[in-house]
Amino acid sequence: MTQAQTLQARLGAISPSPEGTPDSEERVRAVAAAAIDRKAQNLRVLELTDVSDFTDYFVICNGANARQVSAIAEAVQRRLRSCGARPLHLEGSGRGQWVLLDYGDVIVHVFDPERRELYRLERLWSDAPDRTAELASDGGPVSHGAPAAT
Repeated sequence: MTQAQTLQARLGAISPSPEGTPDSEERVRAVAAAAIDRKAQNLRVLELTDVSDFTDYFVICNGANARQVSAIAEAVQRRLRSCGARPLHLEGSGRGQWVLLDYGDVIVHVFDPERRELYRLERLWSDAPDRTAELASDGGPVSHGAPAAT
């Protein structure tokens, strides 16, 4: 169990038993699948294990508008809730500009196009390996729409 998963288990966010507790990569795959189902644009998965001590992965994507941003974030929450995981922290859910879902080992960022361009998380965390091709459910980077700026 990673440090983030251990912390989550202690906080009661996920079951402490190995059964039914998805590991980080499984959780990332579930997040990516939920986001793709809601037509997330420019989905990227960054592995932060070697560059950060606060999480293992960032999943970053955007929706075309506030309504889609909210729909993507809600779909991710539903998918992970079905696996027994609840976010440790949630921000921005009512605004549809940038929704942050913190699951400890995986942090999900769902942006509108303007905020994605403004914050450029992929550029900020450019030392983190891009694992999108391995962990996105279709086996490759997901780009429904214009490419994200880096």
